[in-house]
Amino acid sequence: MEDKKIILLSCGSFDRGFLKKISGEVEAIFNYQTVTEECHLDLSPYYNPTRRQYDGDRLLHQIPAFTNSEYYKLIGLFRVDLYIPILTYIFGQAILGRDCAVASVYRLRNELYGLKQDEELLLSRTVKEVIHELGHTFGLIHCHSTTCVMRSSTYVEDIDLKEAKFCRQCRSQLELQQ
Repeated sequence: MEDKKIILLSCGSFDRGFLKKISGEVEAIFNYQTVTEECHLDLSPYYNPTRRQYDGDRLLHQIPAFTNSEYYKLIGLFRVDLYIPILTYIFGQAILGRDCAVASVYRLRNELYGLKQDEELLLSRTVKEVIHELGHTFGLIHCHSTTCVMRSSTYVEDIDLKEAKFCRQCRSQLELQQ
């Protein structure tokens, strides 16, 4: 591991153990020190009352202002429902090859779909989504391999079918980017 670090910015109330597990998985996958920071921000400027959701584009572009730390990559983790204008909702978003991303647990929770709460499944989905969005920051595009973490996910069930790791081809591309 180099001096470069990834910051998992907790933008909401999350259990410390939950965040620690996510940062541990991220560190293992990317081989960069991964630290968790808390962020206390007023989300009201990002709320769209017509959609009853929060603007993922605006949050993505503002996320660097929410930390004073130096970082190589930064991902903000939220609890609110995110959207971008062209989609009904998003699980997360990143700008290809840049240093920031956002993800939300809102649509990853079983309870949203009328199912029993499952913290282990929520953790698994969140880890996959965070790794996926960070993969985009390293320049990786969506993959066609059914189990690769970089496969596009339209529905939460798509996330469940993926693994929390890169296929051989994406891993090779990632190593070239690092």
